Amino acid sequence: MVGASSPGPAVAMLLGISTTQGRGPALITCFGIATGSMTINLLTMVGVGLLLSQAAWAMNLLRLVGSAYLLWLAWGAFRKALNPPKVSVKQMAPQSAKALFIKGYLLQVTNPKAIAFWLAIAAVGAVNGAPAPVIAAFVTGAFVISFAMHAAWAVVLSSRPVRAAYAGGRRWIEAGLGGFFTFAAFKLATAER
Repeated sequence: MVGASSPGPAVAMLLGISTTQGRGPALITCFGIATGSMTINLLTMVGVGLLLSQAAWAMNLLRLVGSAYLLWLAWGAFRKALNPPKVSVKQMAPQSAKALFIKGYLLQVTNPKAIAFWLAIAAVGAVNGAPAPVIAAFVTGAFVISFAMHAAWAVVLSSRPVRAAYAGGRRWIEAGLGGFFTFAAFKLATAER
């Protein structure tokens, strides 16, 4: 719960979606994020996490893909900082549920914080050799906890007071998000294994 609820790239993305598009689109994005968490969990359990931690080239490739995605998010935030859109759920061009889901999913499966969290869980003791119900509970728990924690962020960030605060300071907030995503992309790309 601590890993899923602490702010990181997913919460930063939810800030933008919640304040500009509203609660519904943010919750759809949370579904993508939770599915991404479940994917990382499953991959860790089947040993991909171990492979990534042992194969330098695979981890480097994953880091570069994650960095590129974070830079793309930074570019979008900087663009909004320079030309902020009007903050109105009704006036925003709606994104499809599929696009929002994919956006959340891709962010999460390339999220260095989430990947490091699941690799740490695997190092402590995954469910190797556990019965099917234990594995199912582990995977289901990953989804439920991720969705619940990110949905709580989405609900708070889409509230009227937060949306009003965002409308007043959106240039600075978007510029800050752009800076955060750029910094995260740089750290991810240059981090030593």
